[in-house]
Amino acid sequence: MHRRTWLLLPAGVSLLAGLDAALLLLEVPAPVDAAHLPTAHGILMVLGFLGTLISLERAVALRSPWAYAAPALLGAGGVMLAAGPRLLGQVLLIDGLVAFLAIAVLLEGRQGDGATAVEVLAVSHALAAAILWTRLEVSALLPLLVGFVVWTIAAERVELARLTLGRGADHRLLVLAAVYAAGSATALLSPAIGSRLAALTLVALCAWLPRHDVARHTIRSRGLPRFSAAAMLAAWGWLAVAALTWLAIGPPTGRASYDIVVHGVFLGFAMSMVLAHAPVILPAVIRRPLPYRAFLWLPLVVLHVALAARVAGDVSGIDRLWQAGGVGTVAALLLLPVTAIISVLLGPDTSRREPAPVPQKVHT
Repeated sequence: MHRRTWLLLPAGVSLLAGLDAALLLLEVPAPVDAAHLPTAHGILMVLGFLGTLISLERAVALRSPWAYAAPALLGAGGVMLAAGPRLLGQVLLIDGLVAFLAIAVLLEGRQGDGATAVEVLAVSHALAAAILWTRLEVSALLPLLVGFVVWTIAAERVELARLTLGRGADHRLLVLAAVYAAGSATALLSPAIGSRLAALTLVALCAWLPRHDVARHTIRSRGLPRFSAAAMLAAWGWLAVAALTWLAIGPPTGRASYDIVVHGVFLGFAMSMVLAHAPVILPAVIRRPLPYRAFLWLPLVVLHVALAARVAGDVSGIDRLWQAGGVGTVAALLLLPVTAIISVLLGPDTSRREPAPVPQKVHT
């Protein structure tokens, strides 16, 4: 096992703790009934889990040994939050994000384009959220956490679509990200105004970037390219739904609006992107092939069906459907590492030749 693989373990702890907290919030039986977990649910999932994965991929790209301090610290912060010492977890997350920001700045200096500048802005959102979490509730930090996830992924999609986007794509992305940053900052003082400005920016992003995404063409392929394309297109769809809802209602305070906005972004968009890119990104991290297999569709299908059921339960007021959908999304996220591990252990698929995947650099 490559030494970098061990850095995935604390990310896994954050994921398991975050999913346990999700079950507690759904008011269904959970393996660990700990009172401190529900309040840390969002941070565990976004910074402890996704933050560790994304920073690990960026550390690999930088190729400097010190850069692995970022995923190590973020992972340790997630473990501490799962165990209970909240203050220590907060300090570790902040330290990890400072290191992550340094990685992003160095990569931006190396490449010097608008997309990598947006990545710096995205990590800055995460760092601000981690610092402010020492004083504010997670709900007040929603624009910051959304900004971290969305602009990280959007920046990478622009890098891959430059040929179809044409000249000026980096500038347009940077302008959109800067307007979003203004909205997320304004939301700290005036949530209604700032949230709508941020949401309007996401609507503009969804109207522009997916139209040029390579996934619109590779969806007609077979094997891994088709799987990744389906996951990415579904992700953009959920982001559009979440952004339009956010724009219409402002800060989500009801259960239905909360599920559409929050889980539409972090489950429908972010986790679908994780599923799309895991077969390409994970091998670069663990130095082991992750062959495409048909059963990789299972967590993707379960995720989107369950999320739709959860939202339908909210809108209809059917609590059992809401709970079933929530439990289904938890099951989908548990299936992700399980199917990935099984695929790795089974080794290369020699029964047929796989279509070559479109080169990807996107974050997991």
